[in-house]
Amino acid sequence: MNSLAEPNRDEALSVDARQEIDLKVGVAFTRFQTSYFNGKYGNLDARVISYGPCQTPTLGFCVDRYLQITMFKPEKFWMLHPYIMYKGYELKLEWERSRLFDADVSAMFRNRIIEDGIMKVVRVSEKLESKARPSGLNTVNLLKVASSALGFGPQLTMQLAERLYTQGFISYPRTESTAYPSSFDFKGTLGTLVHNPVFGAYAQKLLTESYNKPRAGTDAGDHPPITPMRSASEDSLGNDAWKLYQYICQHFLGTLSPDCKYRRIKVEFESGGEQFQCVGQLATVKGFTSIMPWLAISEKNLPEFAVGEKIEISKVELDEGNTSPPDYLSESELISLMEKHGIGTDASISVHINNICERNYVQVQAGRRLAPTPLGISLIRGYQCIDSDLCLPDIRSFIEHQITLVAKGQADHSMVVQHVLEQFRRKFSYFVKQIDNMDALFEAQFSPLSDSGRLLSKCGKCLRYMKYISTQPARLYCGTCEEVYYVPQKGTVKLYKELTCPLDNFELLLCSMPGPEGKSFPLCPYCFNCPPFEGIDTFFGAPKTGDSTKLGKGVGMPCFLCPHTTCPHSVIAQGVCACPECSGTLVLDPVSAPKWRLYCNMCNCLVSLPEGAHRISTTQDKCPECDSTIIEVDFNKKTTPLKDGATLHNGCILCDELLHSLVEMKHGRSISRHGRRGRGRGRGRGGYRGRGRGSNKQQDPKMSFRDF
Repeated sequence: MNSLAEPNRDEALSVDARQEIDLKVGVAFTRFQTSYFNGKYGNLDARVISYGPCQTPTLGFCVDRYLQITMFKPEKFWMLHPYIMYKGYELKLEWERSRLFDADVSAMFRNRIIEDGIMKVVRVSEKLESKARPSGLNTVNLLKVASSALGFGPQLTMQLAERLYTQGFISYPRTESTAYPSSFDFKGTLGTLVHNPVFGAYAQKLLTESYNKPRAGTDAGDHPPITPMRSASEDSLGNDAWKLYQYICQHFLGTLSPDCKYRRIKVEFESGGEQFQCVGQLATVKGFTSIMPWLAISEKNLPEFAVGEKIEISKVELDEGNTSPPDYLSESELISLMEKHGIGTDASISVHINNICERNYVQVQAGRRLAPTPLGISLIRGYQCIDSDLCLPDIRSFIEHQITLVAKGQADHSMVVQHVLEQFRRKFSYFVKQIDNMDALFEAQFSPLSDSGRLLSKCGKCLRYMKYISTQPARLYCGTCEEVYYVPQKGTVKLYKELTCPLDNFELLLCSMPGPEGKSFPLCPYCFNCPPFEGIDTFFGAPKTGDSTKLGKGVGMPCFLCPHTTCPHSVIAQGVCACPECSGTLVLDPVSAPKWRLYCNMCNCLVSLPEGAHRISTTQDKCPECDSTIIEVDFNKKTTPLKDGATLHNGCILCDELLHSLVEMKHGRSISRHGRRGRGRGRGRGGYRGRGRGSNKQQDPKMSFRDF
């Protein structure tokens, strides 16, 4: 801190270059793919079909392994295993040829061994070998072990590690270095673990008997290896965080422990002209495997043999087997491939793997193995058909090489960015022209909209039934007009009493959001996709994708936002009063009986109305005091609060004392007659304009993902 220096400008510019290239390339390809394919196939379950210079090669590794599996042709093989009994040991001998793929030849060798009947000892060798202790723990190795041994995905591992770091239990978890700095305080770190109930005795032993200096690793110039900083217990951390902390402690103690040393004995035999062997191992110094037992050698004792001894063969087995394909890539193997090819950094590897899982390109199976989905396979095969560079790791290596030159001050930042973007611009132009090749693969894999979904509601244009396709993104498809209409992406959608919209004659739908307090609201499919009034924001996450000429100006206008003056479902007809929490309007939930309620058409404010009423509806009358809509309540005969058993009552929920005493706020501060705002009847935010007027929608110069 006493000798601060200026940041390295070249390194900062190299980071800027990587960000700009990745953003512009990813956005361009992602937008085009998504707009081209989304809504075109019925069982294509993807709202965003993304591309990334790191993400796509990562997926490419998984698909390459999948193709190896599908194209694999098993072959039969045979292995010869003689058995001998010697000094109380039954030993299974390994054949020097390992295995043969010819049944007759294998049987011939078996007969020769049986005819000989004797196994002769031709050589006995003994070696002292050692297994080196690990070097310092970096992020990539932590991710590998967490996936293969602990069953944690990379994203979860980094979340747990970051939490342990912020709580002060471990050092900074994002590092590429495996070498400790010369100034590292090993004694002090061991001292923090001395009182740990699990590792304390081992840490004390290292301090007492003198610990070993860690192996020389790689110094990437960033942060020291990941080490424990203070003692913790399982009770204080919780199960998952404790498992990760425990491994970090074991690894650190292992780096300061002696190497594992063992004696390896190899005995070679001969029978019928064929060579066989057996190997025994015995640990002499357990070393670091005492604290990391899963890395211990598998011990096997052998009796003492003398060269020239002849031993009778007890039996000869000819085992038959089949070659098997490789398994799907494990996360640990994928991380190794990404590290080898320079895909991502210690900070981003987990993000890229998580992305291909979240985008439904791969699915995580048992053993943390990654099986590509039909969408992931179709994408990679499509890139291979059009331009294989787009999914090969070489293209990322090329970018990283250029960026490294910028970081070293050997290349100009703007020239590198311009050069790389120009290369991708040409690839993008060619990709757009050849997209039919990828589309042919999608046609073979996914079903067309006409074959998907179930009949739900009538189209207002052709009066034929449209199909509801529930797979994401949820939508309606009119086979006659060949039009797609998106609906809210959450909740359940059903027909709403066969009522129609007075603007376009489309049958209304009723969307019920999940949860006991979820809203239920009607919507017109056409108005929802093509709002008839300008100045209405997008609500409920309906994506704007596909051909803009078909989808109109935008999506997302349910009936509770519609300012139509005569429609019985609009905010004018169903709105009751201003929301006390925001500038929205409290609207009557049309299907909430018997637990009647109002909800805000903009925020999550809920107001409970008198429960158990037979019917509650809005009227055309307005309160003279606050301009709120008068509601009509038909109380239950048995529970009516009215005198003489009357059931019908009209009033304002704000000004009528009876109704005001029966309403209850579920969310929000309070609802009162003071400080009210008008409902904004017919005005709207920004002013509404009728359907068909010109749109002043601005272009998006930053190419953001906002319009997905």
